Amino acid sequence: MTQACPTRQASPPGSTDAASAAAGTAPPLRMRHAIAIIVGVAIGAGIFKAPSLVAANVPSAGWLFALWIAGGFFTVVGALCYAELSSSYPSRGGEYHFLSRAFGRSVALLYAWARFSVITTGSVALLGFVFGDYLSQLLPLGRYGSAFYAALAVVVLTAINIRGIRQGAATQSWLTLVEVGGLVLIVAAAAWFWWTGGSAAPYAAPAPGTPSATLSLSALGLAMVFVLLTFGGWNDAAYISADLKHRRTIVWALLLSVGLITVLYLVVNWAYWSTLGLDGMARSQTVAADVLTVAFGPAAGKLVAAMVAVAALTSINATLIVGARTASALGQDWPQLRFLAAWDAHRGVPPNSFVAQCVLALVLIGLGTAFGSGFKAMVEYTAPVFWLFFLLTGLALFRLRRIGAGHPRPFRVPLYPVVPALFCMSCGYMLWSSLSYVQSQQLGGFNAAWVGVAVLVTGLLLLQAVRRSERAAGTRLAGRA
Repeated sequence: MTQACPTRQASPPGSTDAASAAAGTAPPLRMRHAIAIIVGVAIGAGIFKAPSLVAANVPSAGWLFALWIAGGFFTVVGALCYAELSSSYPSRGGEYHFLSRAFGRSVALLYAWARFSVITTGSVALLGFVFGDYLSQLLPLGRYGSAFYAALAVVVLTAINIRGIRQGAATQSWLTLVEVGGLVLIVAAAAWFWWTGGSAAPYAAPAPGTPSATLSLSALGLAMVFVLLTFGGWNDAAYISADLKHRRTIVWALLLSVGLITVLYLVVNWAYWSTLGLDGMARSQTVAADVLTVAFGPAAGKLVAAMVAVAALTSINATLIVGARTASALGQDWPQLRFLAAWDAHRGVPPNSFVAQCVLALVLIGLGTAFGSGFKAMVEYTAPVFWLFFLLTGLALFRLRRIGAGHPRPFRVPLYPVVPALFCMSCGYMLWSSLSYVQSQQLGGFNAAWVGVAVLVTGLLLLQAVRRSERAAGTRLAGRA
């Protein structure tokens, strides 16, 4: 049963005031750091793969660009909801903190467990496989080279972030700069190709399908799954809201980041389409490499491999930063998990949380390697659980408006309740889609999507164990009295 939020959470662990008091210093991040983290998480390897899958399910270029614009629109809708939550309830715990206030500690515990065991560590593992796959094209190490590079990336980035929040944020800023530069290079290649009078190349190896001859709702729905998955990650801004000096900074950081991401995605898709054509996009297995190959020749493929590797590193680093904060907030609220709450005030990081998520991510990399499904299995492993709690976070906004009517809100979602209702409906659709459309990958003989759900269910066992421990502690105290 979900408990009501305790009154002690009027100044909860992980809030701006509590965190600043614990650290004894002002929040260390500025808007540029927040934007770098948000953009770095969202712009990952997806933009180098998803456009081909979207193109294969639309009947025309008009629909192609319309879906990417729709993806930006729904992301802005979500960003507005998160802007209100993050500015009103700033916390290093992010969604964990919102769910705790809205639905009680039990739901928050389940989310934190899901974030730790499925969402964050699964995302780190799948991005590690992307990094390993592409780096192996540049520096091959044999059969297990990809797994080795994946594990190495996780360990090195964890070590950098344990050194301090500024080191992690600075690393993120440089990686994001290189990543965005890679996307600009793709656009420049397309512009050069167009300027020199090239024509769309009906080229590349056959892919799983070509653009739909007629408009199909199911095909458009599937295309939208890939679009929104490519936009995913912007919500991690919630985890750094307590590290920003002014509450409204998170609002502008979210909106500017989402605007930048949407423009970049539209321009990059134009680059793909203007160089390869819609059919060429749909047939391409490596659309970014094909664009540079058409414009500059086969040697450009090596450059694309390096770009995708950097994109994966960027997302891994940002995911590690925000994931450790959820685990730390979990440890603050649950004495049985207090080791996760350890906070290094001088460095501004939770070192134990970083180490714990690093270890679990390495376990998942090992499992993905053993079962041979790697990246795709990790995608299915994380997606349903991710969208379930995204939906609950949207619903938390409605509940917090009702039970916290007098709470200060530096920013309010415009057109309430229409905007948050649209967000919740899109999350519900993505949850259904992640269990309906994506079902080809197996993890040890089981569908990977349902394996992730099963791991979430184990959180119920954790909840029961924690509850029993609390009751036993209460009984011992009563006996002593």
